[in-house]
Amino acid sequence: MILRWGILGTARINRRVIPAIRRTGRSRLLAVASRSGARAEAYASEWEIPRACAGYQALLDDPAIDAVYIPLPNSEHVPWTLAAIAAGKHVLCEKPMALNAADIDRIHAAATAAKVVVEEGFMYRHEPLTAKVLELVHGGALGTVHAIVSGFTFSLVRANDVRLDATLGGGALWDVGGYPVTYAQLLTGRGPKMVFGSAQWHAGGVDTEFMGMLRYPGGATATVYAGFHASLRTWLEVLGSDGALTVPNPFKPGIRETLELERNGRVETITVAGSAELFVREIADFEAAVLDGAPPVVTLADSRDAAATLSALVDSARDATALYPE
Repeated sequence: MILRWGILGTARINRRVIPAIRRTGRSRLLAVASRSGARAEAYASEWEIPRACAGYQALLDDPAIDAVYIPLPNSEHVPWTLAAIAAGKHVLCEKPMALNAADIDRIHAAATAAKVVVEEGFMYRHEPLTAKVLELVHGGALGTVHAIVSGFTFSLVRANDVRLDATLGGGALWDVGGYPVTYAQLLTGRGPKMVFGSAQWHAGGVDTEFMGMLRYPGGATATVYAGFHASLRTWLEVLGSDGALTVPNPFKPGIRETLELERNGRVETITVAGSAELFVREIADFEAAVLDGAPPVVTLADSRDAAATLSALVDSARDATALYPE
């Protein structure tokens, strides 16, 4: 069986996803949609996509399409995911799927009723590096986990970037902050019982730098950072009673990554072979969920936990009172 895809929008991330769809062997990309018919035609020609649709609903109305990928601005994820479900399409939605837990509940109810697969696109979840980190931590290599320190930052230089628009669900936490937050929840196996957030706010009403502290049942803590000011860097450290694990490139791993496991004053390097091309494993996982009935790697329960935690962090940051206002 072949999964026939359409893409809603012409976002930059499509440059990674389109080759992945074409590489897996069980997918075919049939159509792309844009709000502008001319833009859709030009994009379809550039990427050799058979069909161009003027408007997202036109693509959803096409009975030849089985599944859609949604890389639209964050604020558009929920309405177009629900519209796709209503049209009987399976959905792979780029993160964050929703900006609050209640919307994930709506999506879950609609997907269950329509009997379609809906999955959030956290690419790193599918990579061998993540599996190895979880194997070490959950296998007891560090003893009891006490602290997680993680972050993702890059320099955002485009003044009109959608990530700086509050009406589109912008902000550093919702953009790159989802990575350290969801990784912490993977490592602890649960959502936090308490969060604290602090942000630097842009004139447009979004956070451009975010620091969060989370405490989990059992006592483990996570410190997460997301920002648009510093240069590109990602990091993850996990500190346990018996050792520490350093993961230099946790969210977009290359074809070969090296972990450092420190125990009893000795550092062991562990090499992990990765993917020749990112996003291929994510697409293959989605294919398996739709075509084979396999459980997806990223469940809607995972997405609900992520949305609840991220929105609680934002609320905390907005409620914070500065001792020395700028």
